[in-house]
Amino acid sequence: MKVFGLTGGIGMGKSTADKILRECGVPVVDTDLLARQVVEPGQPALAEIRQAFGTEMIDDQGCLRREELARRVFNDPAALKQLEGMLHPRIRLLWQQQVENWRAEGQTRVVVVIPLLFETDARANFDATICIACSAASQIERLQTRGWNRDQIETRIRAQWPVQKKMELANYVVWTEGSMEVHAEQLRRIIP
Repeated sequence: MKVFGLTGGIGMGKSTADKILRECGVPVVDTDLLARQVVEPGQPALAEIRQAFGTEMIDDQGCLRREELARRVFNDPAALKQLEGMLHPRIRLLWQQQVENWRAEGQTRVVVVIPLLFETDARANFDATICIACSAASQIERLQTRGWNRDQIETRIRAQWPVQKKMELANYVVWTEGSMEVHAEQLRRIIP
């Protein structure tokens, strides 16, 4: 089984790549979704967040107030590192378990979408890595369509490695400035 790690900057097309790959029948696990699971009500990580960052991070229904936590950690590198220390080991365990399940099922190729693949030193877990990338102008435009202001965009971009560095480290780069069909064709050439 060939295991691909897919990464890239925020707003550069990872979710679109995920959708394209699933439509082509490639099993995909998205660590952003796993990150949401590990902080659901009743999960140990949510209790750790409450203890470390305060009860104001939890709403009346016992759910994580994501935007409040983001405001706190993306402007404080030490707080971000503390949060990542709580979440990343749990997320890694979940995606590694999924990869092993696929291996047991006899899958031939699978993809793990990890925005912080290189930052979390996960590269050795993959047969090949793919960086999804676009221009800075397109990235900002895409993030603005999410309703983010310039400050939020810059803060999130700074929290990750520069996409150029990720492109240099990756085995493959998929450039997402073109049409969906061009995006899909690039992925099909890498993961037939």
